Amino acid sequence: MACQSCATGKDGQPKGCKNNGTCGTDSCNKLTVFDWLANMSVPNGEKPFDWVEVRFKNGRKHYYHNSENLTLSIGDIVATQAQSGHDIGMVTLTGELVRVQIKRKKIDTKNDVWKIYRKASQKDIDIWSDARDKEEPMKVKARQFAIDLKLQMKISDIEFQGDGSKATFYYTAEERVDFRELIKIYAREFRIRIEMKQVGFRQEASRLGGIGSCGRELCCSTWLTDFRSVSTSAARYQQLSLNPQKLAGQCGKLKCCLNYELDSYLDALKAFPKTDAKLYTEKGTAVCQKTDIFKGHMWYAYEGEWMNWHLITAAQAKEIIELNKKKEKVASLEEYAADIVVDTKTEFENVVGQDSLTRFDSPKHNKKRKNNRNRNKKSTRNTVEAKSNNNNSSNNRKPKRKPNRKKPQNNNNKTNESK
Repeated sequence: MACQSCATGKDGQPKGCKNNGTCGTDSCNKLTVFDWLANMSVPNGEKPFDWVEVRFKNGRKHYYHNSENLTLSIGDIVATQAQSGHDIGMVTLTGELVRVQIKRKKIDTKNDVWKIYRKASQKDIDIWSDARDKEEPMKVKARQFAIDLKLQMKISDIEFQGDGSKATFYYTAEERVDFRELIKIYAREFRIRIEMKQVGFRQEASRLGGIGSCGRELCCSTWLTDFRSVSTSAARYQQLSLNPQKLAGQCGKLKCCLNYELDSYLDALKAFPKTDAKLYTEKGTAVCQKTDIFKGHMWYAYEGEWMNWHLITAAQAKEIIELNKKKEKVASLEEYAADIVVDTKTEFENVVGQDSLTRFDSPKHNKKRKNNRNRNKKSTRNTVEAKSNNNNSSNNRKPKRKPNRKKPQNNNNKTNESK
């Protein structure tokens, strides 16, 4: 982020965007168009395109005619024409690229003409910022009023007009809601002109933003502008489990990313026979149980033997179907399955091109093993020293003298002496 309010502070903690989407650099806004024609000069004799793109809250954009020939650049705050009064927005695109955007969105520049009055003064900006500060507390009260009237609707967001004379309430609802009494309460409580605008659940998610299950920011709030319809057939073609908790996004509808790879899956399925086509063999009739689009394999099982699956390729299945059309039957699927060698060993390759993500980290040695080794070494040293000390002490000691024992005298000698 390039604006200073989004940078980190002196303590290293992020400040957070305090401009509420009105920063001058326009770098932290969603759905921003990069002006890649900004460095190109206009040919001689040609006037620059006098239409500009102005962005309002939550990525709402509109194109205005610069009838006063104001020198405008990206990031300027301008006062624009509205149905009553004026509105305040920020210029996000100028020059020839605006012509391309108008042509792409099929905007009528002759009948649908909205003008830019002037560059916003400090007084205009103060009134605008004060009105923006009222939106959050007003949204809490508006939701409470809708709950008290027991209306099946949800107030998702409120947007004030730049002059503070009008507020647009965005809401979502499953069915049609009679909110005439609610508008009377809003007008009496807030004392401004009220406009109710219903949006879809996808539009609500794009306005609020959030983090998807993939860990990235929502596509609808960053770059996705058109919301194509998503059906469960897209999940079936891609062989995904029809679990609503996994297939539903933050808006409660099916995820938009189910359509991203659908075309490639449909092209790959053209090489496969239809899954409802049966294979007729002499052993019995086989029904398709599973397909592997990436490897081109199909699994079939005989009727009555649903536990035993036989693996064949898509080309072999087509060959058997062609023979069945000629009213010919093959012997069995085992003959075709015997020709396929299934490699159960999966060799993982390093896609990133690096040996290891932790190859630069210092190896962490186990302290317990070190302590055990040191203890073992100390114990062996102590035992060796003890043995050596014992040996030295035994060598230095003087030999003990044996006690003199008197030898027993013979009785024969005694008898002789007595004689």
